[in-house]
Amino acid sequence: MIEGGCLCGAVRFRVDAEPLVMRACWCRLCQFIAAGNATINLAFPSDALTITGELKDYASIADSGRRMHRRFCPACGTHILSEAEERPHLVIVRGGTLDDPGIVKLDAQIWTAQMPRWAHLDPDIRQFDGQPPPIA
Repeated sequence: MIEGGCLCGAVRFRVDAEPLVMRACWCRLCQFIAAGNATINLAFPSDALTITGELKDYASIADSGRRMHRRFCPACGTHILSEAEERPHLVIVRGGTLDDPGIVKLDAQIWTAQMPRWAHLDPDIRQFDGQPPPIA
């Protein structure tokens, strides 16, 4: 079981599954969310996630062309998760919201073509200039 929540504690979640993938995303939208850095994202089966508390939704079209819903705490603004309408079976949880962020072991770094010049990538982690192949 993996647990986490927002900065103010108004939103909590539990995931009863292991992550399918763990990625750092450098797309420009994620850089806005992460204050200039990459977001750290763990993908889970959506039916394994339980949320308590209210989330607000920001819908947009990602560079991948998918319609994304980014959900965040309306009190403190912490981004908790995102979901693509085209993949309702998956939910992406932000690594910084985990009670134990030490469990993160990145599988890939994605959208690296959009990363800032100052960013340094770990050469031992797979890199994709854009959208990687779909998660099973």
